[in-house]
Amino acid sequence: MSHVKHSVCRWCFDKTPLSTLAEWCVDLGIDGIDLLHPNEVKQITSYGLTCPITAAPEHPSGIGRIENAFNKCSNHPTLLEIYSQLIPEAANAGIPNVITFSGNRENLTDEEGLKNCATGLRPLLDLAEQHDVTLIMELLNSKVDHPDYQCDRTEWGVALCQELDSPRFKLLYDIYHMQIMEGDIIATIKEISPYIGHYHTAGCPGRHEINETQELYYPAIIEAIKSTNYEGFVAQEFLPTWEDPKSALADAIERCSETHLLP
Repeated sequence: MSHVKHSVCRWCFDKTPLSTLAEWCVDLGIDGIDLLHPNEVKQITSYGLTCPITAAPEHPSGIGRIENAFNKCSNHPTLLEIYSQLIPEAANAGIPNVITFSGNRENLTDEEGLKNCATGLRPLLDLAEQHDVTLIMELLNSKVDHPDYQCDRTEWGVALCQELDSPRFKLLYDIYHMQIMEGDIIATIKEISPYIGHYHTAGCPGRHEINETQELYYPAIIEAIKSTNYEGFVAQEFLPTWEDPKSALADAIERCSETHLLP
């Protein structure tokens, strides 16, 4: 079985200075911090850490963010401009994955949205290949957190992967979001593993700690991920409620580690 590399999402610990979060990572055996912009990565490299995946693009128009992205053809010229800059910046900062989003449906059918996403993403694949970077589209729930988001089911995401047919495009399988939308997490991971380029975790319901207060059993999920020979990162993306957030993070890492063996 593969060895899971641990990461943590920056925004969930945004009240903690980045340097302090980096120190926690070193203490806890965490290898990376997710969702940084390329110009932030230099703040963590001295700690021996990497950034596995970029934050959402920042553009004055708002194009490229969760709600307004690749499923609108009118966005494609701006997205081409954004990602033509972001992909080489990510590569130069040592970030292997660049995040993408579908955007909200806004009355588009799933077929139309998928076709539009493929049309917008396809011109970026050669650039991603040149820079040894993978474009990753995040699966998000449209039931609780992101109403109307189009890439809200694994079936749709996998269909987009198959349409693009490139090793430079994969999915961010967010376990919390897909538990809300579909459940059947372990079987799905094993079935679609070739299309997964990154994982996020959180407790469900509530997006908090991944302990006994929620319905997912992460040790079994991690074993399933390892069984697919996945070699990437699993990033904690829960919002801590404990008085000591570092302890909450330590608990999560322990539950997702080889030391937390199944009975």
